[in-house]
Parts: sequence; C-alpha cells; structure tokens
Amino acid sequence: MTTPTPGRNVIAASVNVKRKYQLGRETVWALNGITLDIFEGEYLSIMGPSGSGKSTFFNMIGALDVPTEGTIRFMGQDLFKLPEAKQAWVRCNKIGYIFQTFNLVAVMTALENVALPAILRGDAPNAAAAKAAATLDIVGLAHRREHLPAQLSGGQQQRVAIARALVNSPAVILADEPTGNLDTKTGAEIIELLKRLQSEHGVTIITATHDIKMLQISDRIVWIRDGRIERLEEHDRVKFTVH
Repeated sequence: MTTPTPGRNVIAASVNVKRKYQLGRETVWALNGITLDIFEGEYLSIMGPSGSGKSTFFNMIGALDVPTEGTIRFMGQDLFKLPEAKQAWVRCNKIGYIFQTFNLVAVMTALENVALPAILRGDAPNAAAAKAAATLDIVGLAHRREHLPAQLSGGQQQRVAIARALVNSPAVILADEPTGNLDTKTGAEIIELLKRLQSEHGVTIITATHDIKMLQISDRIVWIRDGRIERLEEHDRVKFTVH
C-alpha cells in the first residue's frame, strides 16, 4: 500500500486486484496483483505500453469491469459488494467519464449532451439544462451550446465531453486517453483544462494515457507493465523530456 500523502484522504484503493481473461485455451492475466491508494484531490496518471493492463485497471476503478480477485474500495465502500443499483448510482453521481473518442450523441446539441447525465440521475429537464449551461461556461463553450457535435472541432467536442463528465459534480473524473485524438496544441489545452478542474474544483483526476505531456501536471505517475505496478513516482522525481 502506498504511503498516505499528508492532509489527504484515500478516495479509492485497489487491494491485490487481478483480472484474467480466457482466450480459447489460454489464460491471460491482464492484471496480476495491483495494490494502490488514490488520494482525494490528486492528479494521477496511469502509464504503460499497449497491453500492459493500464486500461483494465482504469476500468476497475470506474466500476466498468469486475476483478477476478481482489478488492476495489471507493469512498470507503467495497465497490463490487454493493448491489448493482448502488454501483450504478456511484457511476452516475460520483464518477465522471471522459473517453478518447468523445462518445457524444450525434443528434444532440452540446447542451443536451452535457445535460444527459443530470437527467439520467433524475434532475428535472430545466434544472439539468441550467446546470449544463453553467458547466459549458466552465469549459469555455457557452457560445457553442446549441451546436451539434459535427459542427464542433475535435477540441471543442472533447470540452463538451469534459463538461458532461463534470455536470453531476463527481468526486472523481476518469479520463481515458483524453488527448489521443487531438493535435498537439489542442491536446495541451485539454491538459491545462483538466489541471484547472483539479485545482479549482477539487476533483480527483485519473488518466490512462500515452501522452508524456500529461506527466508535467500529474501529482503522481503509476507505471504499469505486464499487469503489475512497475514503479510509482512523485511529480518532483520524474525526469521530463518534453520541451
């Protein structure tokens, strides 16, 4: 278990988490015993080569996949011992998801896309729309709220996706390769926005990424290889090679 950071509570934790898949007669261990504490309000990046297990671990934290062995704790509760309805409540209310491919609904405006999670959790349409408008303002897209995804640039679509993840005021935002489909300049803008959300709104940000620029704003970096934590580094100890 990682040493607690002074003044921070553990918001999520994995204890000896393993995940295996059966491919024909072959058993593949995507995760092979990961133990990690994630602290409230930190920016954590999960790094590793393709096939290392980082996306699988990312999905475990977000209750999108179930471990074969081990425990995922979220806000003090054993996530996978909760009833399915309670797990769904956690996903809707406490976790925001940002996907590499944006996953916006093509026939909905930016405002409608952002309002959707609030409506799904039971907010009245007018209240959800007002909250979505305020959240789009936070990400700098108040002026594009009536535009469809096809009328927005890649960076603007990702900002809409970030607003959608933020609209229900989650404790944790999970960002899966959030700059993967963006050019360098736009990717840098999205990284800066995520850091601002962490510092100004106190959200815990967890990213699975290949983008080395993400390391420059991360509090800690978890390097995963072959389903295990290879090393865990604090920001001040990382040697940056990006200029």
